[in-house]
Amino acid sequence: MSWDLIERIGAIIAPVFAVVLVGFVYARWRAPDMTPVNRINMDLFVPALIFTALASREFSLYENRWLLAAAALIVLGSGVFAWVMARLFSVQPRTFVPPMMFNNCGNMGLPLAVFAYGPGALSAAVAMFVVSNAIHFTLGAKIVDRRASILGLLLLPMNIATAAGVAVGAGRVYLPETLMQALRLMGDAMIPLMLFALGVRMASVSLSSWQIGLLGAIVCPVSGIVAAMAIEPLLPLDDTQRGLMYIFAALPPAVLNFMVAEMYRQEPEKVASIVMIGNLAALVFVPIGLLLGLRG
Repeated sequence: MSWDLIERIGAIIAPVFAVVLVGFVYARWRAPDMTPVNRINMDLFVPALIFTALASREFSLYENRWLLAAAALIVLGSGVFAWVMARLFSVQPRTFVPPMMFNNCGNMGLPLAVFAYGPGALSAAVAMFVVSNAIHFTLGAKIVDRRASILGLLLLPMNIATAAGVAVGAGRVYLPETLMQALRLMGDAMIPLMLFALGVRMASVSLSSWQIGLLGAIVCPVSGIVAAMAIEPLLPLDDTQRGLMYIFAALPPAVLNFMVAEMYRQEPEKVASIVMIGNLAALVFVPIGLLLGLRG
């Protein structure tokens, strides 16, 4: 592995932690209540990002069908592996399993895909992001809170945005550019708000949570990579799709896991540790995923 590759991956990851650090410092200074902000982000800005990505004319459901299947199998396979590890290490599955299933395929996966395979890979990376989030806010939310209503989950703004985006994109429906630009602006607000909120939560994280954070930092990418290696011979992926699959598999836990844990009050301080330490460990595991994907 070249030093140049390490430097470039570090350059992608560094801005993520810079925003988290701003949130951490601000929380130490002002101690803000982020609950309303998190709700607005989940109800408005995340759906806006998903809708604009899927409604784009560059998105093709048919061309990405095997990659979508790979993403779903990696998510589900990682969940099974994580449940076994949770039982083995006596940690709460509702806290531990979702962050192992749902990785940082948005704010880290998308730029990594473009860096590795060029702008043409962006639509495929967005497709995997959508699959992960569709499972996250149906099955994933049900894992976190067993009382969650299936109908209520299906009616989450994020899932509605997914269905609407697929319908608009597949139907080649033209929407006014002014409307699309406004939605893109809203979607652009999602990532910094998520990272800032994580930094605020990290300001109150207890050091007693570092053990589960370290465990999650290892289990999340390892389970994803193992799942990807198992399904690679089964799916007709071209070289670019295979590479994108391994990038997806090697990613750390998503910031969204923290926001879901906060929403359902499922030990968010532990999930914050899993996300934070897991993203630090990405400096080790993401290059492994890139090497597996780029091999001849």
